[in-house]
Amino acid sequence: MDANDPNDKNDKFAQPMDRRRLVKGAGFAAAAGALTAGFATTAKALPPGGPKPPPGQLTDADILNFALNLEYLEAEYYLRATTGGGLPSGDTTGVGTKGKVVGGSKVPFKNPALEQFAQEIARDEKAHVEFLRSALGSLAVAEPQIDLQTSFTTLARLAGIIGQNDTFNPFTGGRNFLLGAFIFEDVGVTAYHGAAPLISNKDYLAAAAGILGVEAYHASEIRTLLYERALFQPVQLISNLRAQASGANDDQGIVLDGVANIVPADQNAIAFSRTPAQVLNIVYLGGAASNFGFFPNKLNGNIK
Repeated sequence: MDANDPNDKNDKFAQPMDRRRLVKGAGFAAAAGALTAGFATTAKALPPGGPKPPPGQLTDADILNFALNLEYLEAEYYLRATTGGGLPSGDTTGVGTKGKVVGGSKVPFKNPALEQFAQEIARDEKAHVEFLRSALGSLAVAEPQIDLQTSFTTLARLAGIIGQNDTFNPFTGGRNFLLGAFIFEDVGVTAYHGAAPLISNKDYLAAAAGILGVEAYHASEIRTLLYERALFQPVQLISNLRAQASGANDDQGIVLDGVANIVPADQNAIAFSRTPAQVLNIVYLGGAASNFGFFPNKLNGNIK
């Protein structure tokens, strides 16, 4: 519990909830398409030509662009929370329809340490966007439409954390901000891990491993801060919803078997892995019934 943040006491996400409401009526549909690629990045620009892959097989550029779409989402969330503004316009242009970002505002942080943690993550996510855009060059997709407003309320209702007539805004205080961050961070780690066997270029694979490490640091930091604030129940509800959306036993809360669980992993202490279809089903909040969640017009690029 963050005693230094008076906004926290009114955050609906932090209030005890009836677990029987968990994902009632969520109705997550399978994400469209049998997708077969994950994430990769590289410090070197992709070559403009080269042999074309067999029909139906995705290229490294497709994979990089899938990563870029999700990095746009994370960067916009953290930048708006820490500065009140998003990515510079020069970092959002590219192939496909450029969308707008709806929602987001500077969080009134009362805890200086938490604000510094958030600022560091914001810098990292902005750097990831720039890194991927540099690797892709003229092939980089534009930032798609991003919803940082109603999507959070939709997720909170689906998870049973708030009532069907309540709203949730992650930008009103420290605890809500951390819960919003928790939604994204673990998904990023599992997505990068899922890409490892699918990346053909070893340089891209090495770079992806480096970004995965940073995302894992972020996730661990967020999970630790949530544990310190004893936000066990809302975190578990989000975790349960993500697991249901992915259709696999690939998520854990911050408490497992009655003890702290800062590092979610399988029985071999290996991070969970998700396919692009599983990742999309989470960020789209199940699909059309939820107006495609955080991406109302879906992602830009061939993996959407």
